[in-house]
Amino acid sequence: MSTKKPNYKLVIVESPAKAKTIAKFLGSTYRVKASNGHVRDLPKSKFGIDVDNGFEPHYITIRGRGDVLETIRKEAKGAKKVILATDPDREGEAISWHLAQILGIDPGSLCRVEFNEITKKTVTAAVKKPRTINMELVDAQQARRILDRIVGYKISPLLWMKIKKGLSAGRVQSVTTRLVVDREEEIDAFVPEEYWSADTTMEIGTHLLTSKLISIDGEKVKITNADEADAVKKRIEQGDYHVTSIKRSERHRHPLPPFTTSNLQQEAGKKLGFSTAKTMQIAQQLYEGVEVEGQGSIGLISYIRTDSVRLSDEAVSAARSLIETRYGKEYVPEKTVVYKGKNSAQDAHEAIRPTNLELDPETVRKTVTRDQYNLYKLIYNRFVACQMADALYELQQIEMKSGNGLVFRTGAEQCKFAGFTAVYDSDKDASDDSVQSTKLISGINEGDKAVLSSVNMEQHFTQPPARYTEATLVRALEEAGIGRPSTYAPTISTVINRGYVLREKKQLYPSELGIMTTDLMKEYFEKIVDTEFTAGMEEQLDEVENGKRQWRDVVTDFYGPFMHTLEVAESKIEKIEIRDEESDVICDKCGARMVYKMGRYGRFLACPNFPECRNTKTIVVEIPTPCPKCGAKVLEKISRKGKRFYGCERYPECDFVAWNMPVEEKCPKCGSFMTLTENRRGRFHVCGNESCRYRIRLDDTENAGEKSQEENK
Repeated sequence: MSTKKPNYKLVIVESPAKAKTIAKFLGSTYRVKASNGHVRDLPKSKFGIDVDNGFEPHYITIRGRGDVLETIRKEAKGAKKVILATDPDREGEAISWHLAQILGIDPGSLCRVEFNEITKKTVTAAVKKPRTINMELVDAQQARRILDRIVGYKISPLLWMKIKKGLSAGRVQSVTTRLVVDREEEIDAFVPEEYWSADTTMEIGTHLLTSKLISIDGEKVKITNADEADAVKKRIEQGDYHVTSIKRSERHRHPLPPFTTSNLQQEAGKKLGFSTAKTMQIAQQLYEGVEVEGQGSIGLISYIRTDSVRLSDEAVSAARSLIETRYGKEYVPEKTVVYKGKNSAQDAHEAIRPTNLELDPETVRKTVTRDQYNLYKLIYNRFVACQMADALYELQQIEMKSGNGLVFRTGAEQCKFAGFTAVYDSDKDASDDSVQSTKLISGINEGDKAVLSSVNMEQHFTQPPARYTEATLVRALEEAGIGRPSTYAPTISTVINRGYVLREKKQLYPSELGIMTTDLMKEYFEKIVDTEFTAGMEEQLDEVENGKRQWRDVVTDFYGPFMHTLEVAESKIEKIEIRDEESDVICDKCGARMVYKMGRYGRFLACPNFPECRNTKTIVVEIPTPCPKCGAKVLEKISRKGKRFYGCERYPECDFVAWNMPVEEKCPKCGSFMTLTENRRGRFHVCGNESCRYRIRLDDTENAGEKSQEENK
């Protein structure tokens, strides 16, 4: 009796979206299944590490993955070969190793493939060249996981006992919280210093030019109080001025390198207003595959977790060809632009780039979401621009000097060649603040008389360092060498969700709980929250990945001193009582004054008599604008997914609801209510009528009304 031979190969990836895209490329001789991420992990209910047996981890199947694994087992049993195609990083390698353990696959066999991009060419080529599982990558990930488990499961119970039940500590999250706490302390300790600036307008021939005082008697201007400002003003008014210098020069602006993970998170935060988590979520969709008209599901960008600015020769060649075709030969630099990464970069993957330059943002716009389009456009344009010629500017600097030792300066800057800025510009390179014009000033010569027209003395105060945003916190983590590209977004989400860090209008500041926990960690677990120590630990994990150290040695070296520190802390830390902040809201079930609590979607009100009384309420914020439908109060609320919205207090009798805050102003076009909208283009009142959407720009700029009218056309 003959048995039917297996006629397909099984490819296992993480996500269903990725599986769908890859299955289309590989055809009927392959079956593609998704593991839905990790399939095994350390148990949540216990420590899960055998310290006495070389820190051997005890892995169990993650709850909810049983059915997925059963399907994979059945498919693997009938397959002639199993190919593990998880993401090309430490975490992906570890997932492949766990799958190999579950399916009884020898990690030393040719069972592993990886894709830096999800395109037909890359996928079909990769499955023909399987390799063994890289155990050094797996060990580096195991070391990270075990170190995090040691810190979390040993310190967290101490925090529960000494401060508050439910608290947790993490090796990277504790350092991240400390950065936010330290910045707040800098802001609180900051003492502003007064200084003054002096600007003038001067007539030179037919020109009326604004200029800035740059030196007094050959010394840099330093005016520290009103008396000094008055004295300088009198001296300015007494001066007689002549043009003493006219200089012209050229300035080259170089394009920025292609995106790394952290750069992308920062730029998406700055230009699109995305959180780090949202950026990575949308980037993952673009990498795994989105529907494109005429193409089906296809990965639009290369792998998204990278610290490298390296680009393949093929990608660079395609970019140079497109630039010449679309913009002209002069936009293609003579030599290929090569970017140098940081010394600390792992450089395991290319920079983030589009997989097919023929699929430009406008081509895919119809079939992708708005957020996908905006992020793809950012990535596409940044990549194309990084291979373009420099932008070239002609600079003009004019100095006027008085007989009594005052020097003023003005200038102009004119673009001679747009270069890469024709595709992608950035605010990074700011011009000299003495530049007043984008057109060069003609008809002025050295020796010309300058007649003083007006003087403006303005008082300033030095400003404290700005609070972190998610984007600037990512930059700080990267500069300090804390974490890796895959850890930034989840770490920031963790410290916010657990209430250690609060976010308001994109700014991050520490909660009282975050400050208290950080102070305790700094006193008793100094190394855990020390940025240099944490960065050094990352370097040790890199050494494991590169085969220079054994993962068990790294864990052993950490464990001994850490446990000694823990014993000292347990004996010295006294019980700290944190009282919940009381509100003025009375519990309508038991009459107690309700307190503020932190939940998954932010703060809420709870009865202090829990568990006897389990009453909770959302925090109600009333806005001044009455309901456009019935005239009752409009309340600010939080949706189940944590998004802020506005609704009538009489719901469900009145069904008014809006995502943006209603305002009293009525739409001049259709008479409907309007809402306040803020985005990177400015602040607007926008009509709530979907068929109208008339908008009024609120920016206090010249001709704002005309601009709004033009936008509405």
